[in-house]
Formats: sequence, C-alpha cells, structure tokens
Amino acid sequence: MTLPTDPGTIAAADEATATQPPGEDLHAVSRGRLVLRRFRRRPLAVFGLFLVVALFLLAFVGPHLTRWSYDSEDYTALYQPPSASHWFGTTQIGEDVFAQTMRGMQKSLIIGLLAAFLTTGLAAVVGAFAGYFGGWTDRALMWLVDLLLVLPSFLIIAILSPIFRGKTWLVFVVLLAAFAWMITARVVRGLTMSLKEREFVQAARFMGVRPTRIIFRHVLPNMASLLIIDYTVNVGLVVLAETGLSYFGFGVQPPDVSLGTLIRDGTPAALTYPWLFGFAGGLLILFVLAVNFVGDGLRDALDPGARSSPSG
Repeated sequence: MTLPTDPGTIAAADEATATQPPGEDLHAVSRGRLVLRRFRRRPLAVFGLFLVVALFLLAFVGPHLTRWSYDSEDYTALYQPPSASHWFGTTQIGEDVFAQTMRGMQKSLIIGLLAAFLTTGLAAVVGAFAGYFGGWTDRALMWLVDLLLVLPSFLIIAILSPIFRGKTWLVFVVLLAAFAWMITARVVRGLTMSLKEREFVQAARFMGVRPTRIIFRHVLPNMASLLIIDYTVNVGLVVLAETGLSYFGFGVQPPDVSLGTLIRDGTPAALTYPWLFGFAGGLLILFVLAVNFVGDGLRDALDPGARSSPSG
C-alpha cells in the first residue's frame, strides 16, 4: 500500500476524517464537498459571495424598479438630493442617478467578467504551451511575455482608445485582457514544467495522445484551483482598471456610462452634491472588496496549505 506524501492530500484527508458525519464513508466525501465545507467556514468569503450576488441582482433588476432610464431627463428636478421619486438624486440636467448607477454597474461588471475570462484563458493556454513544449516555443512565448511586461499598458490603451472610439465596447474588453495575463502565464508555465514529468502525463504521451489533448485534458485540469482563484481576483482588478481608464476618458464613451464615467462626472461636485459621486464610488468599493473576500476564501478552500493560521 502506498501512503500519500503530498501535504495537500494529507491535509484534505485529515479534514475529511475530522468533519465527516458519523457513518459516512471517507471515500464518499468528494473534493467538491470538502471545498464547499472549507469555503463555508470562512465568514468573510460567504459574506463576499452574498454581496457579489446581491450587487449583480441590483445591477440587472434595479433598472426595472424605477420608471427612469439612464438617459432620460427630468427638468423639474435639477440637482435634487435622494428622494422618493429619485432614489439616488439627480444630476445637473435632471438625469436619474440611480438609473445611471445601475447602468454603469452593469457595464463595469460585464467588462470585468469578460476581460477576466479572456485574461485567465490566455494565461493558461500560453503558459501551458510554453511549459509543455519547451525549446523555441517556450523562448518565443516568454519573449512575448517579457515584452508585454515592460510595456506601459495604461499609455498604450490610452493611445489606442481614440482609434476605436465609436466602435463596440468589446474592443475595450480585448485591450484590457491583452495586458493582464503575463504574470499568471509565468506561473502556469512553471507548474506545467513540473506536471509534464508526472506519471499520468508520461503515460498519456507513451500511449500516443496528442500534445494539445494532454495539455487540455491532463495538465490544465490539474491546476484548476489556481485558474479559478486567478479569474476571481482578475474580475476585481479589471473592474478597477476599467474604472480608472473610463475616469480619464479612455474607456466607456458617452452616451453610455460606467462606474468610472459616473465617478469622473461626479468628482467636481463631490463635496457640494455628494450623491453624484458617493453611490458609484461606494458600490465600486463594495464590489472589489467582495470579490477579494471570495478570492481569499476560494484560495483557502482549494489550497488549505495556503492558510497562514487557522483563523486566516
């Protein structure tokens, strides 16, 4: 009988033994249930997940709860503070701040989800191919990674932004993703170089399985926890990047809005008319904090050895 020597495996087995209900077979406890148990023991992570879901529901259900749209104007209520008719107040031309904030949050969340997906996917593919094939493939891909790491991404996006002005916002998603995947690709490359020497990968290779199939069926699934955590963290980072670029006029363009454009427009009057700035800024902070709480919880649930102390 071969005893497990991997610390993560031993920790998972010990935790499963300690937490399984009486009479439940240890082998019946799936990895998914263990991860869920660990995640539920992290109050901040559970709170963060609840907050993320609540903000998504608010962003997409909220606009249907008011009769105002994000581009409608009420000329009888200029600079009106929050009231029963305008829950978040109005702007200088009578635009409903609640409707605009919900529209802006929709745009920022969609951009964050799509760009983070592209970022993590690109990092996984590039890192895995570089680590598995090695040689010139590795050198060429890592040269590209090093080149993109030294390029000032903010300035490049700012320069390219006017070229795509008036085009679909999906171009902005691609630009954000194009400069956010390199660090993760290096991590994936290192893990792939280790995994390709494992017995199950060597066996698949000797059986004549194609390299691309080995990468997508055997290598990448074994680093799923890293990719899930990376995706979660990237959502918050991309939303912040989109907000910053939109604040300086390089992101989402009028007449559409995002949290960044709302914060930019409300900054000059932040002290005089705080509702123009406060709601968009507060929701942005809440979302990024919630995503970070979820990311930390997933890290601890998927990799118990990453916890520095039992209380976290």
